[in-house]
Amino acid sequence: MKPVIALVGQPNVGKSTLFNRLTRSRDALVDDQPGITRDRIYGNARFQEMSFILIDTGGLDDGSDPLQSMMSGQTWDAVDEADAIIFLVDGRAGLSSLDDRILNRLRKLGKPVTVAVNKTEGLDTDQIMSDFFALGLGQPIPVSSAHGQGISDLMSHVLNDFPQQSKEKEPDAGPVIAVIGRPNAGKSTLINALLGEDRVVVFDRPGTTRDSVKIPFSREGKDYTLIDTAGVRRRGKVGEKIEKFSVIKTLQAIDQANVVVMVLDARREISDQDATLASYAIDQGKAMVVVVNKWDGLSPDKRQKIKDDIDRKLKFMQFAEFIFISALHGTAVGNVIPAVERAFEAAMKDLPTSFLTRILEKAVEKTPPPMASGRRMKPKFAHQGGHNPPVIVIHGNQLDKLPGSYRRFLINTFRKAAKLQGTPIRLEMRATNNPYQGRPSGRNKKHRKKH
Repeated sequence: MKPVIALVGQPNVGKSTLFNRLTRSRDALVDDQPGITRDRIYGNARFQEMSFILIDTGGLDDGSDPLQSMMSGQTWDAVDEADAIIFLVDGRAGLSSLDDRILNRLRKLGKPVTVAVNKTEGLDTDQIMSDFFALGLGQPIPVSSAHGQGISDLMSHVLNDFPQQSKEKEPDAGPVIAVIGRPNAGKSTLINALLGEDRVVVFDRPGTTRDSVKIPFSREGKDYTLIDTAGVRRRGKVGEKIEKFSVIKTLQAIDQANVVVMVLDARREISDQDATLASYAIDQGKAMVVVVNKWDGLSPDKRQKIKDDIDRKLKFMQFAEFIFISALHGTAVGNVIPAVERAFEAAMKDLPTSFLTRILEKAVEKTPPPMASGRRMKPKFAHQGGHNPPVIVIHGNQLDKLPGSYRRFLINTFRKAAKLQGTPIRLEMRATNNPYQGRPSGRNKKHRKKH
């Protein structure tokens, strides 16, 4: 699994700046579940060949009882989920008593803590480091979140003890399925309905709260692996306690899956959390099936309202297959695995170059791309560049200027022609090399002959 790194520190020490630099994106996941503060932000980051999940926690402030008020209980839960901690301090402000109290609590977790001294650009770092070295957590590392100085040294140190990640081979025993969604949407009920009485192994695996459980099972002679983010429970135990939502567990399950089954509760409005989890899965290139649960007993007006809500808030998921079920009563549950199969097959489909080029030519003939700087953009041919998700590489001239609307038009055209429902499609644009570039023109050749 990817390591989980938490950023901790007082307000205004540069945590968010460091977070944005490491994740290279501001489109982070914000945990907005009821009762959970918005000061926990999650994102994917990469340093050299190592991928990891980064948590930006809320700033710790000093109150009447600093140890209790410095961070909410939910933020400490986020720190508990981390494998390692970066404690960010302000090198210009120096070490404070609050820093010392925060560290005392972090030490009790028994996890690796690295002190990063921020805002050190233009300062005498040797003198500054001596103050923070007294914390007894090894050599503090001077950085500048704003300018990127020292970030490489920091991440090399933090990630040094984690094993190198190896690329997983494409599965040959059927799809790996992650079931995700908000608490009490019906994930556990759906999982038990899918596994049925013929499930292979069902057990509670010991470990931290972010452990997901992989369950192999078979259906109609085909093998599957199910990743349960809700915690495996036997039939008699379903519903005995409220699900505990873990963003980390969900992100890691998505990373390991080929197909993501997202469970929505038809009796609750679609939340920002639903949309951001779906966006994350799509960004990771995962094939998807959306299951709208608790559909039984709803009036026609209520059902139409839910469909309108889906069209409005999940418009970016039009490629996915939507299934309306009742996991508790078993209504339409039998449609889920066939939809997973279709999505998986689409994600792994081989697309011949001649086929893709023919689709491209027809699309360009029907709807030519716009002009750029007075010149027509010219997509010329296409070939497949990868699977899971399908990557389509298009060669031509000035394709870097192709607008997003035309890219979406091409994606929709390829999806319809190649029957790729259920999987995202990625386009890569490459410039076609001109074989005559750099050579003298025919006119110049004639001119040279005359002289």
